[in-house]
Amino acid sequence: MKKFPFLHILLFILTLLSTLFVGALQTGADLWKEPGKIYKGLPFSLTLMIILLSHELSHYFASKNHGVKATLPYFIPAPINIIGTFGAFIKMKSPIITRKALIDIGASGPIAGFIISVAASIVGLNMSEVVPVSQTKGALSLGDSVLFSFLYGVILGVTPADHDILLNPVAFAGWIGLFVTSINLIPVGQLDGGHIAYALLGEKHFSLSVFLVVCLASLGLLMWEGWVVWAVLLLVLGLRHPPVLYWEVPLDRKRKFIGWLALIIFILTFIPVPFKIS
Repeated sequence: MKKFPFLHILLFILTLLSTLFVGALQTGADLWKEPGKIYKGLPFSLTLMIILLSHELSHYFASKNHGVKATLPYFIPAPINIIGTFGAFIKMKSPIITRKALIDIGASGPIAGFIISVAASIVGLNMSEVVPVSQTKGALSLGDSVLFSFLYGVILGVTPADHDILLNPVAFAGWIGLFVTSINLIPVGQLDGGHIAYALLGEKHFSLSVFLVVCLASLGLLMWEGWVVWAVLLLVLGLRHPPVLYWEVPLDRKRKFIGWLALIIFILTFIPVPFKIS
């Protein structure tokens, strides 16, 4: 008899509340004086939770499809940071048998999250405003990926030099979703991108991981210090990928296509300088 997933549900509810709280604060609501205005955080919270949920459930169902034991998603609430969560994850409880399974499990989450994030970005950008720079001075400024720059260029047009884009909460959640997608798809260690790279490259994956960690550390020293933290974290987690049981089972064209598609998504969503104060 399966246990009732009490912890998973509790963490989901707490994360929903923490993102709701942070989303309301982003709209300027003073929740200490008017706690009833927490509903203003719904557009941001629901959008972000759908993105995270689609990512993790795609991993979960891909794992089940390949006979790999996996937990339901664990959400991590974080009411003290700017997005209200540290994300979500599932735990694998049995080894991954083939490279096909590795591609399917590794790529399913980022691709699902990517699709929902793009949709959220398009909807949110249509509700965003182009405002004078003076209106956003001192606020947190978000960096641009190739894809997000393309989207706001098509939807909002060219932004004058003395103006900036004030993102709607839905667009902000979409931006976060794309950023999280790029982080997950870094082809290093046991990140989703690392699973995919190992399935495609085998032991060459380790050399690639070392090279990319050096690149991240260099980016951290030159552009955004957060990449140094990520480089150290990846070293701590380990750069080698555990072997699959049946390496000799070849990848079909579909899996190879999905693997390289994931790499293209990584390139399109990567942001060299994600955050800065304007």
